[in-house]
Amino acid sequence: MSQELRLRIVSAIVLAVLAIGSTWLGGWVFAVVWGAIALLVTQEWMTIIRGKAGFAGWGLAGVFYATALYFSVLVLRIGGQGEGSAFLGLVAILFLFAVVWASDVFAYFAGRTFGGPKLAPRISPNKTWSGFLGGIAGGMIAGYAVVAVALPGQAGLYQVALALALSLASIAGDLFESAFKRRFGVKDSGRLIPGHGGFMDRLDGFIFAVALAAVIGIARGGSGEAARGLLLLGGVAP
Repeated sequence: MSQELRLRIVSAIVLAVLAIGSTWLGGWVFAVVWGAIALLVTQEWMTIIRGKAGFAGWGLAGVFYATALYFSVLVLRIGGQGEGSAFLGLVAILFLFAVVWASDVFAYFAGRTFGGPKLAPRISPNKTWSGFLGGIAGGMIAGYAVVAVALPGQAGLYQVALALALSLASIAGDLFESAFKRRFGVKDSGRLIPGHGGFMDRLDGFIFAVALAAVIGIARGGSGEAARGLLLLGGVAP
């Protein structure tokens, strides 16, 4: 195992502990941790575009990008007063973590193993169609598994389709940030995370996925029960 890969794994474990730990605790701890992350995302975005043409428009886009992250995680994790809402909020975020992380990991190893045609060579030269398909498969399996374990009897085709949509959103988010960084001529969004760059680099897919999840949850359950609307077909309580 190379030193770079070892560093990436250690950093990923530390970040996963922070993400899962804050999600498990919920409440003000979750709000503070993710508020800080949203501010770091904003700072990295502004650093990338500083001094470049179109700063006013891109600056507003960066604020929207970070705000979408923060609002989405909060409305899914903390909102809701109905029976089981707090637990559903926890499961909703863990479901997202599983889908996005599995999509990323499966895409990486499927791409390295099978190679083949490039997915979007002008945007991200290393991504392949085999990685794309492997990532989607991994995200669907992981998402279904979380619901099957956490909400017995509720897992079905709806959650598989949901995981598919969120996995596609995650891949789109990854490609979006690659195009954004290419547009401004930078390799990494920052240097805060050893082996991974910045928080934007680590959260690119998650931001798109959690924003879509919040939209689905609010559309089906309202802002007060977004987690229930996201996870449960018909909004049936577990």
